[in-house]
Amino acid sequence: MSLLIPQSSPLASYLAHQDEIDRAIRRVLESGRYILGPEVSSFEHELADYLGCLHAVGVASGTDALYLALRACDVGPGDAVITVSHTAVATVAAIDMCGATPVFVDIEPLTFTIDVAEIEAAITTYSGRIKAIVPVHLYGQPARITDIVDLAAQHGISVIEDCAQAHGAVWQNRKAGTFGDLAAFSFYPTKNLGGLGDGGAVLTSNAALADRVRRLREYGWAERYISQTPGHNSRLDELQAAILRVKLLHLDEDNSRRVHLARCYSKALATGNGLKLPLTQAPATHVYHQYVIRTTARDSLRNYLQAAGTGTLVHYPVPVHQQPAYEGRFRIPMSLIQTERAAREVLSLPLFPELQEDQVQTVAQQINSWTLSRYVDT
Repeated sequence: MSLLIPQSSPLASYLAHQDEIDRAIRRVLESGRYILGPEVSSFEHELADYLGCLHAVGVASGTDALYLALRACDVGPGDAVITVSHTAVATVAAIDMCGATPVFVDIEPLTFTIDVAEIEAAITTYSGRIKAIVPVHLYGQPARITDIVDLAAQHGISVIEDCAQAHGAVWQNRKAGTFGDLAAFSFYPTKNLGGLGDGGAVLTSNAALADRVRRLREYGWAERYISQTPGHNSRLDELQAAILRVKLLHLDEDNSRRVHLARCYSKALATGNGLKLPLTQAPATHVYHQYVIRTTARDSLRNYLQAAGTGTLVHYPVPVHQQPAYEGRFRIPMSLIQTERAAREVLSLPLFPELQEDQVQTVAQQINSWTLSRYVDT
């Protein structure tokens, strides 16, 4: 059956800004410049200004942004990188692409972000091998990034923030992506700042690192056709940059709408019978890339909502360390009990700026009915 309420809708985002986007696309098509031209340069400056850092480097995807940021920090074979397993596989794929070893630590059960207390144990276990930490600002909520940066500094370790789901999120009055040595952003169409195709960016206030990323994204060129170092082909195209320039103008408004809808959910949903709602940890500003609830009967609820015409997704159903491509390849130095439990319980409800309040109420009523029926049945 076709869904009455989708979990996300890039089309709705396009239609909300159609005239501006169409004009931007026409501007690019008529310019004759399609790769690394003025749209990319302008977007890079505007994004850096928005976030409050000095340099942005547009690349082809969020995965490439992580990979190139790791490369810029000289992460390679023999090195180890601390991160989480409860994340999009792209986080780990980028580490693996560098030839480095991901070291998985557990997450905090209430925020789903990396457990800082577990990081130091991992550093001790892999003495001398840890080259970087990649904290994931998951679902729109920043990890405890100041604690992570302080800990990394004590051990001479680089920090690369995975901001793929945290465009505009704030920690201690600073935007996510401005704390680490570098940060990686994705512009996949469903992101808070999403294009109409793929794209990504690396952010940093370190001029030398920014220069390294710029060279790495285009074959290691310092000048055209002359590779100074082995590089990559990862360039944000002009069309996506022009679209993202439009979307960036509306990001704060769209994030505010997401927060409003999240509050509507939290007010309308009846907790109890094992249903847990998302929490925001101080001093964070959550931008709700996803509104994620928890229940031990996740699959039952998801099937119930599907039958009622409501779309949901599971972010993420299988921890990376248990996926066929990675299972058994890396030693897991500590328990990942919270990670594995979250994978069995999380469910992402419909949430995007164009979603209507009455649709939120409909979804909440469906969930409350399901919860009540389980209570009566038991």
